[in-house]
Order: sequence, then C-alpha cells, then structure tokens
Amino acid sequence: MTNTTTTVGQQRRALTASTLSFTVCFAVWTIFSIIGIKIKAQLGLTDTQFGILVATPVLTGSLSRLFLGIWTDQYGGRLVYTLQMLATAIAAYLLTLVTTYEMFLVAALGVGLAGGSFAVGVAYVSRWYPKEKQGTALGIFGMGNVGAAITNFGAPMLLVAMGGEWQGVVQVYAVIMVITAVLFFTLTKDDPVHKSHKKEGIAHPSFVDQLEPLKNLQVWRFSLYYFFVFGAYVALALWLPRYYVGAYGLELGTAGMLAAAYALPGSIFRALGGWLSDKVGARTVMYWTFIASVACTFVMSYPATDYTVAGINGPIAFNLTIPLEIFVTLTIVLGFFMSLGKAAVYKHIPVYYPDHVGSVGGMVGLIGGLGGFFLPIAFGVMNDMIGVWTSCFMLLTIIISIALTWMHFTIQRAEKLRVPELRGPRNLPELEGLRG
Repeated sequence: MTNTTTTVGQQRRALTASTLSFTVCFAVWTIFSIIGIKIKAQLGLTDTQFGILVATPVLTGSLSRLFLGIWTDQYGGRLVYTLQMLATAIAAYLLTLVTTYEMFLVAALGVGLAGGSFAVGVAYVSRWYPKEKQGTALGIFGMGNVGAAITNFGAPMLLVAMGGEWQGVVQVYAVIMVITAVLFFTLTKDDPVHKSHKKEGIAHPSFVDQLEPLKNLQVWRFSLYYFFVFGAYVALALWLPRYYVGAYGLELGTAGMLAAAYALPGSIFRALGGWLSDKVGARTVMYWTFIASVACTFVMSYPATDYTVAGINGPIAFNLTIPLEIFVTLTIVLGFFMSLGKAAVYKHIPVYYPDHVGSVGGMVGLIGGLGGFFLPIAFGVMNDMIGVWTSCFMLLTIIISIALTWMHFTIQRAEKLRVPELRGPRNLPELEGLRG
C-alpha cells in the first residue's frame, strides 16, 4: 500500500535521509573487510577463521531483516530505523573492548545489526512513492551499498591516520552512526501509510499475518536471485581485499582500493537498475544481470596453472593466470550488473506484495544476506582445502546458473499459462495469403 498524495519535497526528504543512513549502515556492516585483516594477523587466524569472522556481521544483518521489516510495517520506519542505528553504534563501540576470537565473533554479531537497515529502508521508502516510481526510488535508496566502497577505500586511510590501531577506526564509525541516527529522526517524518493508520485507529497486522506471503514459492525464487546479486556482492566486497593480498601479493591499501573499484559500481548503478526496471521491466534486467554475471565469473574461475615447455636451452617454466588488469576489469563489470540486478529484484516486491513489503522484502533480504554470510566462509574453506584462489568464482558460476535456469523455465511456464496457444506445436500454422 502506498500513498500518492505526498508532495515531491516530502518524498525527496524521506529518500535522501534513508539513502544516506543506509550508506553509513552499509559502511559499518562491511568494516571487517579491512579491520578483519588486522585482526587476522593479530590472532594468527586461518583463512577459514577469517572467513567466519568477516561473515558473522552479515549473519545478524540477514536474520534481523525479517523481524525489522515486520516491525517497520507495524510501527513505522522512522522509529525502527533510528533504534536500529543506535543499537549498532553501541555494539560497534563494544567491539573495541574484546581481545579473544570468540568474543570478536560475539561482538561482530552486534555490529551486524547495521545490515538489517535495508529491510527497514525498503518498506519506509516504498510507502512514499506510487507504484510506477517505486523501482527508481528503491534503486536510489539501494545506492547506499556504496558504503562498502567507502569502507574499502577510506578505512585503510583512516587506519593509517590512527597509527595502525583498528580500534580507533571502529570508534570513529560508531560516533558517525550515532550522529546519523539523531539526524535521521530529526529530519524525517512518519511515512504516510503508518501515519494514516495511526490517525484512523487501524490495528497493526499481527506478526503471523505478516508471514503469510512467505508460503509462496515465488518469494523463495526472488530470494535466490538476491542470494547472488546481493549476497555474493557482499561476500566479494569482504573477500576481495584478502583475495588481492593472497592471490596477487598486493599491499592492503592497494587491495582495498581495487576492492572498492568493484564495490563502487555495485552500488551507484542501482538507481539505473531501478529506472531500467520501471522502463523495460525487471524481468529483462534480471536476464541481462544473470547472463553477464555467469560470463564474468566463468572467466574468473580459471585457476593459475604452472606450465613447462621445451626450449632450445632446456625446459621453460611459466605461470598462466588472469592478468591483474583484466581481473579488476571483470570485477567492475560484475559489480555493475549485480547493481542492476539488486534493483530489479526489489522492483518485484511492492508490485506483487504491496501490503507486505516489510515481511516479503525482509525475507528476500534475509536470504540474500545469508549469501554474504555463507559465501565468505565457503571461500575460506575451499581455499584452505584445495588451495585454489579462483575456487570462489567457480562456486558463484554454479549459483548464477541455477538462478538463471529457474527463472527462465518459470517465465516460460507462466507465459504458456497466460497464452494457451504457446503450449501447442512449436511450428505455427502458415497464414493465409503467405503460402506458395
């Protein structure tokens, strides 16, 4: 349900405040991509332990999306968003006080609340816009993913400014989060639907009622799409700094900047994805996303191989691997199409489930976010077990292929139900006047 009587000024204020807040939340959510490398060295962690550490905040951010989305439907995004940011700031500060790996994991769970902001923002923003403009609005809001690029690019610089002390970086992030929460609550208003419900005395839908749409297989299909376009995006934003350091032997600062080169287009073009979804259709954008992504990850899956060939003066050994320039270019292309896909997935939700944007958006975000939790762990485990850095892209190729296949056959089936003639013979009958 949306309210079309709001003014353009009110819509822009809600969208701007929500997007800036989401940017800060996303920057905090992915902070372990940088400080995690310092912690890894401090505690002597394996790649598997490192993968678990950087993925732990993503777990909380994913699981919290469902109930935060439902609470937004019940109590309004303005209140829920503010409380969520304040709770995250407290958890971030407490992170600086722990010293053992186990306590780092516990603290990381609290920091992960930052990721739950997405479900809140989607429900809040969508209620300010009519259906035909929601794709663009949600695409702009989703640009807050640029927070990952800000962290990958800016956190290493802040780390240097702090004399290499990661605790100072986290404390700065916590203060910024508190300021953002206060500004958001001060500058925004209750969304028009929530305000109308309060005025008319309409009872909040129960928690169980909000879960009703989750019985639809369609919701889980959307969730698989988001598992890749968002979950894999987060996973790579967390993993790429470590990948560049380990696979290419780069310094952390350089690795962070190259990871930011991937994360940036994975964020800023989300608005374009929303606009394209409004203009040419979300389904078309999803086809573009999956086809381009499977091509990129397939090429990036090629493992480094040592070859020996006969030479005039004896055997010549050389290593065949993807040149760094080509690899970085592929990550940028991959991030771009992931950005389009993220907007396209969420274009579907207010169209199919206008009265359950919070719960359905929360569930899709939850499953998508779990990709950001499980994939870094899987990357670390595979790297420890088989020692092939590109194995992470092999896994992503399989996931994209499954999603593309499911989407394509579902669309074909739906078209045949809508147009019964398509269920007949492949060869259409010849038309009168065109024979001979």
